[in-house]
Amino acid sequence: MATLKALVVAGGGGGGCLGGGGGAGGYQYDAAFVVTPQAYSVTVGAGGAGGIDNTSPGTDGNNSVFSTITSTGGGGGGSNASAPSGGGSGRNGGSGGGRSSTGTSGGAGGTGTAGQGNDGGDTVITSPYPSGGGGGAGAAGGAGSGTVSGGGGVGTANSITGASVTRGGGGSGGWRDSGGASGTAPGAGGGGAGTGDNTTGGAGSANTGGGGGGGGYRASPEAFGLGGAGGSGVVIFSFVTADFSALGWTVTGGTITTDGLNTVHTFNSSGTFTITGVVIAAWARSTEIPFRSFAEHKVISY
Repeated sequence: MATLKALVVAGGGGGGCLGGGGGAGGYQYDAAFVVTPQAYSVTVGAGGAGGIDNTSPGTDGNNSVFSTITSTGGGGGGSNASAPSGGGSGRNGGSGGGRSSTGTSGGAGGTGTAGQGNDGGDTVITSPYPSGGGGGAGAAGGAGSGTVSGGGGVGTANSITGASVTRGGGGSGGWRDSGGASGTAPGAGGGGAGTGDNTTGGAGSANTGGGGGGGGYRASPEAFGLGGAGGSGVVIFSFVTADFSALGWTVTGGTITTDGLNTVHTFNSSGTFTITGVVIAAWARSTEIPFRSFAEHKVISY
């Protein structure tokens, strides 16, 4: 067996219609994941769709999976009239979606998953009803306050490919084009920007797990902006080339690049990560003497 670095990021949640920003997809990194020769299924989660009207929140992102690692899709952002008794709450996920303010009490930003992300931003329930930003891998979503909607939470930087890239940012909340309202730009990590009129919120960037931005609102003539779609996730592996070569292993799957002494496999969509090699399995003529000579080992090729 050997170890590799594994980064597994889920799809981001969609932003709400006149609503909160979508939460980033769950983000997990293991610097020493143990592998053996076999075919590993890799699932890369798609981003969630944005809210299509002011009665439904953004759709949650989809999970990304590798072996025992499952990263949870980001929570959708709350929409203006989604469950009015709940105040347009953001949905739970890898990172939680931001809350949309509807002027009713009881709502909250969605809850992030421990070890994967952070909570979505809350907001106030006074005019002009700003929305909260979606949570990010590195920080919670910003809260809507006064006349300003919250920004998406910042993502987390990682250099698994050789260059530092920030992924897993939350989407920013949308706002109304009245009462001097404004928005806040999303933090780094691929989250989409919210809007302040009837245009669609910004989409999360592909293969970052960024949350979608919340749509806005135009007062005259009245029209709602749709939520932006969440960004798709990504799964990346990196290992020391010489270590795998010394074991006689070959590896296929994803887009293959090199980073100095390391080989990098990037999956922007689902596929199979296959390690082919030779494993020497113990075989003994008696239980009392587990190994007597090399000739008494059974060689198995995968």
